[in-house]
Parts: sequence; structure tokens; C-alpha cells
Amino acid sequence: MVTSDQRRRQLAREKYERQQKRRAEARKKSRQRAAVIGAAVAVVIATLVGLVVGGVFDSDKDPKDTAADPSASATPPEPKQSPSPEMTIDQKGKYTFALKTSAGDINFAMDAAKTPQTVNSFKSLADKGYFDNTKCHRLTAGGIFVLQCGDPEGTGRGGPGYTIPDENLDALGKANEQGQVIYPAGTVAMANTGQPGSGGSQFFLVYKDSPLTPTYTPFGKIDAAGLKVLEEIAKTGTADGGQDGAPKNEVKIQKGTVTQN
Repeated sequence: MVTSDQRRRQLAREKYERQQKRRAEARKKSRQRAAVIGAAVAVVIATLVGLVVGGVFDSDKDPKDTAADPSASATPPEPKQSPSPEMTIDQKGKYTFALKTSAGDINFAMDAAKTPQTVNSFKSLADKGYFDNTKCHRLTAGGIFVLQCGDPEGTGRGGPGYTIPDENLDALGKANEQGQVIYPAGTVAMANTGQPGSGGSQFFLVYKDSPLTPTYTPFGKIDAAGLKVLEEIAKTGTADGGQDGAPKNEVKIQKGTVTQN
């Protein structure tokens, strides 16, 4: 017969065994949770490492590289296709592009011997009144210093419906370690989409020395009077006060004319 004292000891032993079993199960579950959390953390770390290696969080990239790139606002959205103009200029001739603007006259010289395709295209467009009553849609004041014009839509996405090849890209010397050359103040160059041979009608006027990759056809040189007008435009800044945007005071090309000297 089991005495009451023996029964108490049996019950206490069973209670102790149940407690030990519960504690063992709790430790097992804790180890399982830790393993799952550890695996998840490892996945996150591996993902972050992959992103860093892939350049997603590349802190060495200068945000101005994109914001101040003339190609950023010269990307046409599938324009209507038009044939390239036939070559009609004197390919050894000197030409002047005269821009009568709301801010003053800006004239620049073009040498067809160095950029025949570009000069021919601009003369063809100007003869048709393509640039008349169009806005210079973009002014930059950080990283690079340019006024961008030549888009009849005024959005930075317009073009003539055809593209012209790059020309004269080695005219500004050898690129530095950053892959850039200086486009001097007074230079006129083609804007493009960032792809070779993607220039259309948009161009930019440099009012202060600007470092850029040598991928934008330099085809004109602004005269002293025109450069002063350009500098005055730049002084007013952008409409929103930022370093890249529409000019604060609208700049409209009232008439664009190309003539042979």
C-alpha cells in the first residue's frame, strides 16, 4: 500500500519531471527561433553586400553627374521620323548662327570643315524657321554652366525627327582621369541622349568653363557680345532657384538665322 508520504514524493517527482520537460522544450524552441533569425539576418546582410558591390549605394557617385548632364533633358520620346537633310552647304565654308533672343542677340561662328553634318543640319532647320519663337528651356548653375535651347516643344524632349552623327569630339583635348574635358566659356555644343550619334536640334551655350565627357559635338564659338548676353541670362538663375531648371526670366529665340560668311 502506498503511504501518503510516498504519494506526495511521487507527485513531486512527476511535477519536477514535467517542469524539466517544459524547460527542455522551451530551450529547443528558443534555439530554433535563434536559428531562423540568424538565417534571416544573413540573407539581409548578403543582399546589402550585393547591392553595395553592384553600385546601388555607391557613395562615390556625384548626384550632379546626372542632374547636370546635358543629355538628361535631350531624350526624345519616339519623335516622328523625318529624313536627314541633304548636304547643301559649302563643306569648307565658315558660317554664323545669329540668334535674336528676348534677352539680346547671341551670335556664334561655325566651321563647316570641322562639323559639316552639324552645320548643314542647323542651316537646313534655320532656313525653315525651326528655331523661331522657341524657348531656351534649361539653365544649369552647378557642375556645368550652360543654357540649353533648340527644342521646339520647350520640354527638353523635342527634336527634328532625325539624328546627326557626332563630330569634332577630340577638339577640346585629351580627357582627364575622370574622363572629362573642359568645354570653355563661349562654346556651343550639341546636346544628346547620352548615346553616340543621338544629337538632333538641341544645343547648349556654355557661359562658364564646364567639365564634361567629350561626347557632345562642339560646333560653335560665341562672340564677345553674345557671351555677355549669356552671362546676364545666367545671373538671374532658374525659376525655382535651383541649380538646374528653366531660366527665371524666359529666354525666347525670336529668330534663328544661319548665313555663310
